[in-house]
Order: sequence, then C-alpha cells, then structure tokens
Amino acid sequence: MGGLTLKDIRKTYGAVEVIKGVNLEIAPQEFVVFVGPSGCGKSTLLRMIAGLEEISGGDLTIGGRRMNEVDASQRGIAMVFQSYALYPHMTVRENMGLALKFAGLPASEIARRVDTAAAILGLQALMDRRPRDLSGGQRQRVAIGRAIVRNPQVFLFDEPLSNLDAELRVHMRIEIARLHKELKATIIYVTHDQVEAMTLADKIVVLREGRVEQVGRPLDLYDDPDNLFVAGFIGSPKMNFLKAQVSGGRLVLPEFAGQTLPLPPLRSAPDDGAELTLGLRPELFRRGGEAGLELMIEIVEHLGDETFAYATPGRGGPVLTLAMGEGRDLSPGQRLTARFDATRAMLFDTRGQRLR
Repeated sequence: MGGLTLKDIRKTYGAVEVIKGVNLEIAPQEFVVFVGPSGCGKSTLLRMIAGLEEISGGDLTIGGRRMNEVDASQRGIAMVFQSYALYPHMTVRENMGLALKFAGLPASEIARRVDTAAAILGLQALMDRRPRDLSGGQRQRVAIGRAIVRNPQVFLFDEPLSNLDAELRVHMRIEIARLHKELKATIIYVTHDQVEAMTLADKIVVLREGRVEQVGRPLDLYDDPDNLFVAGFIGSPKMNFLKAQVSGGRLVLPEFAGQTLPLPPLRSAPDDGAELTLGLRPELFRRGGEAGLELMIEIVEHLGDETFAYATPGRGGPVLTLAMGEGRDLSPGQRLTARFDATRAMLFDTRGQRLR
C-alpha cells in the first residue's frame, strides 16, 4: 500500500482560502485520522486527496507519483462516505461488484474479489439482500466492502459512523481497527469525534480553520499538547481551564479568591505578573497530590465504576469537571478539597501557546 505526501496544499474558493498550506507525511500502512470541529477543513482536505476537489496550490503525491491533475479514478484510492451511497435496487453482491464491472474485469475475477471482501466483513449470508433489508451497520460494511474489492493503495473514510447509534459506533470502530490490521492498508479517516480519533489512529492530525495545529500519536497529543486548542479538543471529558497569574513564583487564581498553587516544572519560569491559563485534566483529581482546590459540588454523575463531579469555587465561578473514580460518597452541595499533582498541570500563554 502507498504512502502520501502533502506539500503546502491549499484550497481557495474565489478570494477565500479554506485550506492554508498543509504539509503532511503519511507512511504506507499507517492509520491517520483528521480530526477537528465542523468547518475546520478536514473533509475538504480528504476530498482533495480523493480527486473530488481541485487542488489550488501545492503538491499531492501518492506512492511517489504526483497526483494533482490525475483523475480520481486513476489515483488508486477508494472512499467510504458518511452516507452509504448504495443502489437500492441492487443486491449486496451487485453493489460490491459494480465498480469492477464498469472497469471491465472478467466476471470470475469480480466474483473472487467480492467473495473475499464478503468473507473479511462477515457478509456471506447477506449477499442476495437489498439495502432496505439491512441494518445501518450492515449497510456500512457493504460500503466498506465496495472499497475493499478495488484493492486501492489508500482507503479514505469520511465520517463513516456518523449515522449509527452509540452502541453500533463502538462495534464498527472495532471492526475498522481489525480491518486495518488484516488488510495492512493505508487509511485516512475523517471525524469530528475525538474518541474515534484516539481509539483508531496511529497518528492524529488536528485541524483548525484550514491549518494543522498538531500531528502526533494519540497519547502524545493527550500528554503533550502544543496549544490551548489541542489541549481542549483531545481528551474526554475535556480539560479544565482556569485564569492564573504569576506572583512570587506561584500561581494566583483570581476566580478562587486569590488561592495560590505551585508552578508546574518549566524550562524557564514566567515573569512575575504574567497572565496565563492553567489546564487541569479531570483525571488529575482522582490521584491526589500536594496541590488542592476548595470546591463545592454542584452536580454528580454516577456511572458505575466512575463518577464525574461538576464543582465550582462559589456562586458564579467556573465549573470544573472532576473524574473521581467510583466516588459513590459524593453528592451535590458537598464541599471538598480536590487534590491533584501540580507537576502534571499545564500552562498556556495569552496566545494559547503551551509553556514547557
């Protein structure tokens, strides 16, 4: 399977630039997820790779070959869309083999490829059904099978699980991860769901407003985000952010009646009076530590083996999310000192850039 290179890729519509100089290397057999909020350009970028959108600037290479002007049908890619895009009057077998029929392959080769894909996806018993007789998950597997039979260099997935319910999404995530291992394929997968990104990706590309904010392995982005945007986007529940100011080598929290905290380890200490943002992941509060915040619990969500508590320093203060393990003894109105390890806190400057 081929790798991809995107060099200063740009997309403009008239005077509006929506993809703003993307540079990216995708290795053969790598599973890469484009993630970001709606409107960040992730689907546009995917469609440019597929050949469904014209590239306004830069170079796209697939398997070492420049593809900017190459027709979509000749790029060696196969795409799975959010909508299943199955022909309702055709059987599963006919839907899966249609592109091969148009390509002029012999009937015996079409049958072989379709049967192989059906075995990989567990569709053998459904081959004579039509889409109306299938569940959402089965239809999505047929759409994936239609891509597999083409033996592409690269698979492109555009939010393929958005139409499925929560339980089925989890099941299909497992199926797609298994498929990647079995096919040893290069996959580019677009989603706005950072849980999908964290669980599927070898490498995550975080996009915002047509630019790449950070690229890395899922846990690297979680543990070491470059900026406020990535820190807030990666992780569920999302990171807590608090206003802070440096004074006498400590952090003063104005929203907590001037309570102070130790500075986390930094290569160089910020100047006295510097205004910063303090980032605390909800998971920090379950481990204890030398630092603590005085809070009152407003709402508690008991989820069995885990409890989320939403707490404030007082009326009108910021709401913090605390992941407290079981936390069965927590209740609304309760006051607590939420302790955490200050060395694992994160600081961001006024531009949103991480201090390290």
